Formats: sequence, structure tokens, C-alpha cells
Amino acid sequence: MKKIYNLAAIYDYIAQTSRQYANRTVDRLTRHSEQIQNFPESGKLVPKREDERVREILEGNYRIIYQVLSERIDVLAVIHQSQQPFREKENQ
Repeated sequence: MKKIYNLAAIYDYIAQTSRQYANRTVDRLTRHSEQIQNFPESGKLVPKREDERVREILEGNYRIIYQVLSERIDVLAVIHQSQQPFREKENQ
């Protein structure tokens, strides 16, 4: 699984006010990554995406967005729920 740097950034941001809460949040996000490995289709489909392989798991204020491929799972983003994970397609 990739996107470790996202977890570090999340930890650093939360730890500015509470290291305990930062540890708890990162721990929960990490446990969800284990859930994804064992049950890849347990996440819901990402809204506004036409690709059924792209799914998400919610944990607190965060979204783990991942893609289920035939031989692996790629974590695409670990972001705050207020963030947009994908840019809208430009008009062609």
C-alpha cells in the first residue's frame, strides 16, 4: 500500500494540537488499510466516479480512496472529507 506520506502529513497536522488524537487517527486509518487488503470490495463506490474499481472507506473526517486491480490494491489518496479527490474533467 502506498500513500504513507499522506498519513505522516495527517499526523503532523493533528499533532499540533493533540499527539494522542493524532496517534489514534493514524492507527485507525492504518487498520482500515488492513481491512481493504482482506476485503477489497468492502468500501463504497466513490461518488461521481464511473470506475467501479475505485472505492473509499471513511474514518472520522478522512477518506481512504483506493483502486482494486486484479493483482493489487492501490491507495490513491488519504484525504480530509472536505477535499476533492479528483479534478473535474475539463470540457472538451
